[in-house]
Amino acid sequence: MMAAPKLDAVAAAAVELAKLAAIETGGEAAVGEHLGAVAEGDRLVTHCFACLLAGYADWRWCVTLVRAARANAATVNEVVLLPGDGALLAPTWAPWEDRIQAGDIAPGMLMATPDNDPRLEPGFAATDLPADADPVEWTQLRTTVAELGLGRERVLSAAGRDLAAERWLAGEPGADNEASRLAPAGCGTCGYFVPLRGSLGTLFGACTNEYSPSDAHVVSLDHGCGGHSDVVAAERARELPEPVFDTIGIDEQLFD
Repeated sequence: MMAAPKLDAVAAAAVELAKLAAIETGGEAAVGEHLGAVAEGDRLVTHCFACLLAGYADWRWCVTLVRAARANAATVNEVVLLPGDGALLAPTWAPWEDRIQAGDIAPGMLMATPDNDPRLEPGFAATDLPADADPVEWTQLRTTVAELGLGRERVLSAAGRDLAAERWLAGEPGADNEASRLAPAGCGTCGYFVPLRGSLGTLFGACTNEYSPSDAHVVSLDHGCGGHSDVVAAERARELPEPVFDTIGIDEQLFD
């Protein structure tokens, strides 16, 4: 076990030299009282001073002094601002792809599709035509594929559909919210409900009621609001009969 370095008396006594170096770096108003000195190595001493900068509580100016062999005075080696045990620190840096959250994509922002994204799988490609394929059958197949919306390089995988369904059912499109609990019926029986295509259409659709807070949003069959198409007025407006006594006409005659 190595012995701890001995505190150099000359460098330890040079408190004013260390404080002047800290003031030169941070300004006189930013440097507070001397907090002590520690030996960093042979003839190498670090002096610490309180930091008075706003927002830097428990930070300290650390000035390292060094004394050359057989020298009678110490010189400044470096000046740094370091945090103490209770200092406020910035959060640990994380890559952008780990920081981004759902809904963070803003207008004009581009987000690259992750490699091997489990939510996607290869879609239909025009180069998939086998050498012995019947052109007529292939044309019919491509027409069917286009109608199904699969003529894309990537399509949603089963895992991607499951993740979306779970997320939507647990969020606002689902039934676990006040609007759905107070609704007269679910969206699945509403005339404004347009089902999605594919397997997601068995659970979800889009709302087309302009007066609903869910207009133009995906909603589940069990979602609901007060704008259900089956809600009708208990009594329809009807025309009133002629008045028994025409007060308007009488008033006009009196003032003519």
